[in-house]
Amino acid sequence: MILSELMAEDARTLWDAAQALSQSVALAAAPVSPRPLPPLLFFTDPARTPQPWETAARLPAGAGVVYRAFGAADAVETGLRLREATRAAGVLLLVGLDAALAERVEADGVHLPERALSSAYALSGRRPDWLLTGAAHSEAAVRGARDLHALVLSPVFPAGGASAAKPALGVKAFSALAALAPCPVYALGGITARNVQALGESGACGLAGVEAVQTAFTSR
Repeated sequence: MILSELMAEDARTLWDAAQALSQSVALAAAPVSPRPLPPLLFFTDPARTPQPWETAARLPAGAGVVYRAFGAADAVETGLRLREATRAAGVLLLVGLDAALAERVEADGVHLPERALSSAYALSGRRPDWLLTGAAHSEAAVRGARDLHALVLSPVFPAGGASAAKPALGVKAFSALAALAPCPVYALGGITARNVQALGESGACGLAGVEAVQTAFTSR
């Protein structure tokens, strides 16, 4: 996809790198996905991305949004705004953990935190049309992941938010863990347009981010 000339250079860099990773990883061994895996995932956060629909509307077609409501009172309202924005942009929408919310906003799937990865089996049986991804922060989680279409492994680089307290894996350790996974693996955590090229041979199937994606795709 050719991005608008008005799009920030950082957005171009992240999208090009995400697409290159997606095209370089063999996905034949992965569970059959009901739809193509997005090269780039935008993770929302109530505190750090207060108006996520604005970023979602500017993402390239084929990208994805992971809406994490974290129990917010306006979860349905925000989810519906995101669904409207993502549909118009040709972007997939996943909801973090809350399957009921995902159904309410007609999302394309669910993203499970590491503590809830075991629920993937039941979800895959009940909603085979959903794309299912899960978070991983350890070798045990990577090895134990089942019934998912992709994992999101973090933090690759020093990161903010909930990952700030976790030591960064670094590219070498990320690559080693990704090679153990039974499904494709996204890289998340501290990724920016300045360091994304370091992931070129990492084995990642794509990129994920919070503030870096928001900044890149809402800047002019």
